[in-house]
Amino acid sequence: MALLEVRDLHTYYGNIQALDGISLIVEEGEIVTLIGANGAGKTTTLRSISGLLTPREGSICFQGKDNRSTPPHNLVYQGISMVPEGRGVFSRLSVRENLEMGAYTQKGDTFKDDLDQVYSLFPRLKERRSQTAGTLSGGEQQMLSIGRAMMANPTLLLLDEPSMGLAPILVESIFDTIVKINKSGTTILLVEQNALMALSIAKRGYVLQSGEIILENSAENLRSNEMVQKAYLGIS
Repeated sequence: MALLEVRDLHTYYGNIQALDGISLIVEEGEIVTLIGANGAGKTTTLRSISGLLTPREGSICFQGKDNRSTPPHNLVYQGISMVPEGRGVFSRLSVRENLEMGAYTQKGDTFKDDLDQVYSLFPRLKERRSQTAGTLSGGEQQMLSIGRAMMANPTLLLLDEPSMGLAPILVESIFDTIVKINKSGTTILLVEQNALMALSIAKRGYVLQSGEIILENSAENLRSNEMVQKAYLGIS
């Protein structure tokens, strides 16, 4: 049984159809990436899985349970956390307070251990733990957004454009951290405009176009696919 199984998903914004029968599988322990042009439906797919949008048709099974109509906060309790495009930090709260917000689903005495783990992943956040989040750099805010999601101890982490607006050296750092998070046991579904970077760390990938999946394969095979190279990797 796959950790996440999406079948024949149809999602709309009003009367405008954004997803037209999306189906995908994410196995436990994988990094799976969704690539495609702007407007292809990548973010809509993540928003549907995370409960922020309710599809009109289809199923979203997480750990064998259909969650298509489950509210977003309940999905966090079940083990799905999302890092949204644009980071979405609480700008007036401190770094530590943002991380505390990410831990609201946790019970017991794990908070300190979870916080130490995030600080280990992102030492910069520990240095700036008392700083107001809105005064952080873009890269630091991205670290904080990922760290906040990790405070919920997710089984499945949804990442939406984690490299957006970051300098190349920071992009490499963020992707190195994504790999570390995956190796620590968290399964990852990644939406990323930088297809080359995404395919370099993913096990498998799906190519979206106009709300449909037009290609799926191993990341290695997608990197060598002529259409993918021309359309998404800048290789002619």
